[in-house]
Amino acid sequence: MLVQALGLTGVDKSRVSRICRELDEAVTTFRQRPLEAAYPYLWLDVLYLKVRQNGRIVNMAVVIAIGVRESGERDILAVDVGASEESAFWTAFLRALVARGLKGVQLVVSDAHQGLKEAIRTVLAGAVWQRCRVHFMRNVLAHVPKGDKSIVAAAIRTIFAQPSRTAARQQVAEVVQAMAARWPRAAAVLEDGVDDVLAYMTFPPEHWTRIYSTNPLERLNREVKRRTDVVGIFPDQLAVVRLVGSVLIEIHDEWQAGRRYFSLDSMRKLYEPLQEAPALPGPLRLAPIH
Repeated sequence: MLVQALGLTGVDKSRVSRICRELDEAVTTFRQRPLEAAYPYLWLDVLYLKVRQNGRIVNMAVVIAIGVRESGERDILAVDVGASEESAFWTAFLRALVARGLKGVQLVVSDAHQGLKEAIRTVLAGAVWQRCRVHFMRNVLAHVPKGDKSIVAAAIRTIFAQPSRTAARQQVAEVVQAMAARWPRAAAVLEDGVDDVLAYMTFPPEHWTRIYSTNPLERLNREVKRRTDVVGIFPDQLAVVRLVGSVLIEIHDEWQAGRRYFSLDSMRKLYEPLQEAPALPGPLRLAPIH
């Protein structure tokens, strides 16, 4: 299965064993390499794979971290396997990154995984947390009937269309007021979580489309899933790390040969005072939603 997933066929067992040993060494080196640059942006996300454990088949979380260097290049920083909902797992994952040299983190982008926010506060003190905007929208719309989702989504998008965080916060009040009568639970979820979902607006506008969600990492996850679907059920965690790590090394090498993820000029703005766009005269007024 592993040989298939790596695109190798017709290989005898002894050579497979040698390939696995070489892959394990390469993946271990990749996962333990020192991180020498500063990484202002850090994305964290999870995908789930089926693994045999103690005679049962369980869903294990594969956590992947990517970052953008202060010079604008994108790197795959880490991968690990465990129970992602546990705060102890997230804390250990982030501490391992720091031990390898992770520094300079200004923004962490992720979904609202249980225990992750606490781990960020504990390990990456001073970093801002950006809740994935895409997942947040889904969480709000989960409290809206199917036939009303499009109109509510359109109203929420007026928040994100604002030119600054100040203007967006003003627009939140307008949208919450318009939603409260018909969808009070959705309005409450929006109001309670909006500060975390607007965190990206305190960073250079040139970066907004790539830092407001985990989409950059989810595209990577889809490629990993495509390669791991060949295996189906992994025999153990080591096999997961071996295959996923090998795929990530390949993608990481492709990134190094590509263009900067963000321009050097835009990255310099991270260290300059934020100049907000001029505020509009007032929030966009929504017609009553009936």
